[in-house]
Amino acid sequence: MSLPYNGKLIPYAKELRKNATPWEKKLWFYFLKDYEIRFQRQKVIDNFIVDFYCHKAKLIIELDGGGHFIEKQMNYDCKRTEILEENNLKVLRFTNLDIDENFYNVCTVIDNEVKMRTDNK
Repeated sequence: MSLPYNGKLIPYAKELRKNATPWEKKLWFYFLKDYEIRFQRQKVIDNFIVDFYCHKAKLIIELDGGGHFIEKQMNYDCKRTEILEENNLKVLRFTNLDIDENFYNVCTVIDNEVKMRTDNK
């Protein structure tokens, strides 16, 4: 089953891939790029662009910088997660600080979630 997506967002997603944040680059180049199950960067799903997506595990990974802790953005993120989860997707959120200070643990959480969500498939 393919997920709904807004094709008009694809050019913007390509720009985001070219201009990834340092934290996105670290997670991509040091873990997800060569992960045993394919991940995509800046994937358009519904009317959103998610940071990382694994189709096989139906898993989204979001990295949140400081702007995500403003009440308006937190409310938006919560609603966005609800909509994405309606498509049978799981959203994992990590802060940039998690990437800086707990990188190994972030990778372990992602790996465990992928394995849990793909073991029965």
